[in-house]
Amino acid sequence: MQKVSKTDVLLIGAGIMSATLGMLLKLLDNSLRIKIVERLNSAAAESSDAWNNAGTGHSAFCELNYTPEKADGSIDISKAVKIAESFETSKQFWSYLVTNNIVEKPQDFIRSIPHVSFVWGDNNVNYLRKRYMALQQNSLFEGMQFSEDDAEIAKWVPLVMRDRDTNNEAVAATKMNLGTDVNFGALTRCMFNRLLKFDDVQVHYGREVEDIEKHDDYWHVKVKDEETSDNSFIVARFVFIGAGGGSLPLLLKSGIPEAEGYGGFPVSGQWLRCTDEAVIQQHHAKVYGLAKVGSPPMSVPHLDTRWIKGKQELLFGPFAGFTTKFLRHGSAFDLFKSVKTDNIKPMVIAGLHNIPLTKYLIEQVMQSPEDRLEALKEYYPDAKLNEWELVVAGYRVQVIKKDEKEGGILEFGTEVVSAADRSIAALLGASPGASTAVSIMLDLLARCFPEKLKQDSWQQKLKEMIPSYGKSLKNDSALLARVRKNTTGVLGLEL
Repeated sequence: MQKVSKTDVLLIGAGIMSATLGMLLKLLDNSLRIKIVERLNSAAAESSDAWNNAGTGHSAFCELNYTPEKADGSIDISKAVKIAESFETSKQFWSYLVTNNIVEKPQDFIRSIPHVSFVWGDNNVNYLRKRYMALQQNSLFEGMQFSEDDAEIAKWVPLVMRDRDTNNEAVAATKMNLGTDVNFGALTRCMFNRLLKFDDVQVHYGREVEDIEKHDDYWHVKVKDEETSDNSFIVARFVFIGAGGGSLPLLLKSGIPEAEGYGGFPVSGQWLRCTDEAVIQQHHAKVYGLAKVGSPPMSVPHLDTRWIKGKQELLFGPFAGFTTKFLRHGSAFDLFKSVKTDNIKPMVIAGLHNIPLTKYLIEQVMQSPEDRLEALKEYYPDAKLNEWELVVAGYRVQVIKKDEKEGGILEFGTEVVSAADRSIAALLGASPGASTAVSIMLDLLARCFPEKLKQDSWQQKLKEMIPSYGKSLKNDSALLARVRKNTTGVLGLEL
């Protein structure tokens, strides 16, 4: 007879999303029984791992794809404002975890590092200038500096300006000292270590979810032990699928009507990793540029200072590639298995509408080491091939879904898909997911636990954990200043 166990909440995937949701739920209601299943043998081994995640602490300070130029020449800052506000929410929750000794050492997962946007050419310089002026309208971007002066930019990012010919080409940059580097793998593992100390929380590694079916008011989830191949069932009232690229196939297995028409387009990635310690120590910033036309947002080029396993690293990329795998540790058949009768049309139409993206990915796959070096030299003109090695980055599955007007569209953000009865939800998509995990999970609580969220005890606890909860940081500069002062101090950052 197969083993059956019951729980209130089942979290599928041991990444940053499940860790965040599990921690929020347990802090809000300690009586909840929570189980987490993960197909690999450790937490944060896929998208949340430091080598697989961009790690920028996406706050829209330097990511130019969050501030598109509109047809009339103005800059749309709405997405940047939303992401910046969401990251402030994340920092408040992390500060609560540190203050209450749930996470002991903030420097293990977050550090201050300037966020820099860098462009060249008259049109791009004009764009960055307009972007800077537009962002100055909101206090979330207070402290941003803008410069077209070669010498000043060289002080900010010496590698970027070394041996650069600026006599024939204008350059410009913005800089935010409030930027951060976040090791989401380390943060995830810290939260899971603490979750295991709560009563009625269990984490099962090496467990593959094979099927998800609804019976009456409960989900029956079939799980296979990867080591013994034995099957068991977990019966749960609520299920969250936070399995990164693996979320889409599991969501489709649930059979909920809300999942119909959803598909996925996987994109792989690679980094150039600097191996010269002297070069690494000369760069202390995250430098983002403009993406090439037709390239996915995850491929926005950046010369990126990181801290991984306590060591400072310097990465450039990522370089995109085509793959049929939804996870780094996935199967080459993932894409084909995800094609269903209800999503094949949106997937084909989205593919036809994104031929430039396909062309871009093919070009990326065909790149030689010398081609990658030339791309790097746009951000570090003095780069030498023997100072860098190619390493594998993470996999991202971009969302494809039905659209009444287009038939099918490809999206590059994140999206929560949930059942009408609020009993199951899944997170699909990629950037800027990890950085905005707390806001995403708060939205999920509002969607799937509305009655509990109305309770005074939940409201009071949320305001204790996130002082700005229920308020608007983008419209209240005084509140933002107080929040930033607190989180900066608690997390050991620079204001």
